[in-house]
Amino acid sequence: MTDHRDTEHPHASDGHTGPLPLAEIAARASADAGGVPAQWLKDYLPLLAEVSQTGRRPDAAALSRMRECGESAARDGLPLRAIIDVHLSATWLAWPVLPGIIRSRRAEDLRAAGEAVFKAADRSIAALVEGYETAQRLVIRREEALRREFIDDLLHGRRDVGTLAERAERFGLRLAGAHTVAIAEAKRPFFDGGPVSRHVEASLLSRFGLRDILVATKEGLLVCVSSGYMKGVSEAFGSAVQEMMDGDPSLRICVGRAHHGPGGVVRSFEEARSVVSFAHRLDLPERMLYASDLLVLQVLVRDNAAISELVETVLGPLRAARGGPDALLETLFAYFATGGVATLTARRLHVGVRTVTYRLERVRELTGYGLNNPIQRHALETATLGARLLGWPQETVTSHTRPPAP
Repeated sequence: MTDHRDTEHPHASDGHTGPLPLAEIAARASADAGGVPAQWLKDYLPLLAEVSQTGRRPDAAALSRMRECGESAARDGLPLRAIIDVHLSATWLAWPVLPGIIRSRRAEDLRAAGEAVFKAADRSIAALVEGYETAQRLVIRREEALRREFIDDLLHGRRDVGTLAERAERFGLRLAGAHTVAIAEAKRPFFDGGPVSRHVEASLLSRFGLRDILVATKEGLLVCVSSGYMKGVSEAFGSAVQEMMDGDPSLRICVGRAHHGPGGVVRSFEEARSVVSFAHRLDLPERMLYASDLLVLQVLVRDNAAISELVETVLGPLRAARGGPDALLETLFAYFATGGVATLTARRLHVGVRTVTYRLERVRELTGYGLNNPIQRHALETATLGARLLGWPQETVTSHTRPPAP
C-alpha cells in the first residue's frame, strides 16, 4: 500500500461530513492499489459498514465470501500482494466515514467500534489469504500432476508423438532434436521437491537456463533430460548430485547416449538404466558411467545364448579347481578391472602378489587360455564379464563341449 500521509482526507474541505458512497471508496482504493479492479471489494466494504454499527464479528457466510474472493483472485492470476493492498487501502479510506465511527459520541464508543472494525478487517483478510492459498495449492497440485503424467509418458514412450511434443513445450523441451538422459541412483530414493532435486535443478538453471532441460524423479531415480546440442549438462548434473550426496558410496550417475525424437528420450533413459544394472552386477567402482563406454556389455546381454556358450566354453573348466571356480574367477575380474596390474589386483583382493600370479597360471592350466596371447586374453576378459552378468557359476549355464583354445 502506498504512503498517503499527504493525501486529501475523505472529509473534503468543503465541509462535507456525510459518508461517501461505497462505490467511490472502492474506486479510490483501486487507484491507491495501482489499478486493482474495484470489483474485489464488493463484499468487503459492506461488511466493514455493518460491523462498525453492530460490533459483531463477521459471520461464517461473510468469511466464506471472502475466501471465495481470494480463490477467484488466484484463479485470475492477480498477485496476492495486490489483492491485500486493495483491501487495506479500502480499510483506511472507509474508516472515517463508516456509520459506526461517525455516530460514536464518546471515546469508549469510538474505541469499541474501531476495535470491532479492525478485528473484522483482520479476520476478513486472513480468510481472503486462506482462499487464495487454497486455490494456489490446487493449481500447483494440478500442475504437478500434469508434469508427473508428462514425465511418465515421456520416459515410457506412451501417447502419440504429436501430443507429447505439444505438452513438452509447456515444460521447456523441444522434442524434435536429439536428447540425452542422465540418471542418479542411490540407496535412498530421490523424490520431487527434495533437497537434492531442488539443488540440482537450481544449479542447472543458473548455468544453462530454463529451456531444453528437465529435472524430475522417476521410480526413486533422479532424472535429467537435456537437449543433445547442450554440452556439459550431464557432467554438471553429476557434479551437482555429488555435492549433495556427500560421498554416499551407493550413488551411481549413469548417462545414456543421445537419440533423436520423443522415442530417443526413452532409448536414452533405458540405456542409462541398463548402465545402473551393469554397475551393480559388475561391481564397477566408477561413480559416473556412460552407456557409450559400455556398449560391449549391451551387445553381450542381447544374445544370452551366445554369451552363455562363451562363458561355459572358456570358463567351464574352472569348476575343476580345488574349492570351485569362485576364487579364480574373482582374480580374473579384479585383474582386468585394474588394467592387468598384478600388484593392484593383489591390493584389491587383499592377497599377496604371488597368490595372484599363481591363480592366473592356474587359470591358464585349466582353460588353456593364456593372458600373454591377445586373442585368448580378449576371450578370457569377455567371458569373465559375461560370467558376472549371468551370475555364473551360481546360475546354471548350459554345458557345451570346449573347443581347443585359439
